[in-house]
Amino acid sequence: MFDNSSFGKTVDILKRGLNVANLRQGVIANNIANVETPNFKRSDVSFESELGRALASEENQSAMKAKTSSERHIDFNKPMDYKEVSPRINLDYLTTAKNNGNNVDIEVEEMNALKNQMRYELLMETVSHEFSLVNMIIK
Repeated sequence: MFDNSSFGKTVDILKRGLNVANLRQGVIANNIANVETPNFKRSDVSFESELGRALASEENQSAMKAKTSSERHIDFNKPMDYKEVSPRINLDYLTTAKNNGNNVDIEVEEMNALKNQMRYELLMETVSHEFSLVNMIIK
């Protein structure tokens, strides 16, 4: 019903953010659970920067278009669809925090968990606010 409206797009982006926050919480919990496991490498979730690039590319559609002479050429001004952006779980092989090869720092993971919880709560409040605006318009 609201798919092609700004409300529908906003709610869809918020839903994606909530799903990523849920995934990130699981990844952080896994890191914390393996804080003493020898040679365990921590993981992290990346999503927001790629989503930001996709949304910015939609805004920059008025930029100069590239002339291509073949359908195999890559259009460098082609906007990215934000719906195709998905979270990525990245394994950190480059750092080592302990002598046993483990790179999980419990204080960093706890801080990441706190930031993620705050992000989740902010997203939930934003979703609630969006629907309260719709409810106010309906009344």
